Amino acid sequence: MATVAAVIASTHHPFYYRASTSAGADRPPFADEWVAKIESFRETLTRAEPDVLVMVGSDHFHQLWLDNMPQFLVGKAPFYDGNFYNEEREFGLPRMFLHGHEELSGHLLRAGIDAGFDLAFSNELRIDHSITCPLITLRPQADLPIVPIYTNIFAPPMPQPRRFVELGKTIRRLVEAWPSDQRVAIIGTGHLSLELGGPRQFGPHGPDPEFDRKAVEWIASADLDAALAEVSLDSLWLPGNATHGFMDFMLMMGVAGEAVRADYVDSLDLFHTMEAYFTWYPKEDACASTCSTSSSSPLTAIPSSWSVTGTTRAARWRGGRPSGRTSS
Repeated sequence: MATVAAVIASTHHPFYYRASTSAGADRPPFADEWVAKIESFRETLTRAEPDVLVMVGSDHFHQLWLDNMPQFLVGKAPFYDGNFYNEEREFGLPRMFLHGHEELSGHLLRAGIDAGFDLAFSNELRIDHSITCPLITLRPQADLPIVPIYTNIFAPPMPQPRRFVELGKTIRRLVEAWPSDQRVAIIGTGHLSLELGGPRQFGPHGPDPEFDRKAVEWIASADLDAALAEVSLDSLWLPGNATHGFMDFMLMMGVAGEAVRADYVDSLDLFHTMEAYFTWYPKEDACASTCSTSSSSPLTAIPSSWSVTGTTRAARWRGGRPSGRTSS
C-alpha cells in the first residue's frame, strides 16, 4: 500500500514568486524574511521524499464558472498547463507544464465515488495559482507528478464545512489504500480571513486578525471540534468575503487526522492577508521523531496567548501591489 509521507497546508499568495525573484530597488523590504520562512517550511516536503503530490486547491473562476461548477473535482489528465494570462500579467507568475499521475487520479476518483462522494473529473483541466503557488514554494523544480483536487469555495451553494473535513479523511484513507509502494505527499492550500474587491482588501493586515488567531490555533492544536462549532457557511462571510477558503484548511485537518497536532507552524503578516504554513508527518513515518527538531525546520509552538501581532512590512511595499482586484 502507498505511504502518506507528509501532510502540508498553507496559504497561496500569488505575489510570492515576484517578491522572491525580484532584486535591487524592485525587491520588497519583506522579501528576505518571506523567503527564509518558505525555505524552512519547504524542509518537510524535501525530507519526506515523495514520489507523487496530491494537491487540493480551488479554481479562482479561471476554468470553472457558474455554468458548470462542481463541488469537488479530481483532475485525471496526463499533463497540466499551469497559470492563466491574468496571473502572468498581474502576479508575474510563470507558465508551467506539469505531469499528472493518471493511475492515482483514477484510483481516487473510483474509490471516492464508492465512498459516497459524487466526484466530478476533468481530463483537460488547466490549473491556476492555488496549485502552482504551493508548487513554487514547496517544490520549485516542479519535477513530481501531481493529482489536483479542486473544491468549490467561491460559488454558493457550497458544501458544508463538515463535508470538507469528511473529504479530507476520505482522501487520506484512499491514498493509504492505493495498491502501490509510492510515497505520497498530500498538500492543500486555503485562506484565513480574506477580502476580495471589498473595502478591507488592502488594509494593513488580514481583514479579521481575531479570526486569523483562532484559525491558526485550531489548525495547530488539531481542535476540529472548536472549528466546526464556530465555522459555518454563514459565519465565514463575516471575516471577509473570501474567507470560505478556510474550508480547504479544514479539509487538510481531516487529512492530518483526529487530534493530530501540527509538527510545524509558522505565519507571516503581509498586507491584506495573514500567511500561514503547517506541516504534519504521519506518526508511523520514520521522520516523525526527527524532522521537526532540525534548526533549519524548527517546531514552532503556538501558546495559548498567541496573537496576530507584529509589523506589517508588506504594507509599505507598492511595487507588486495591483491597482485592481486580486486573489489569494
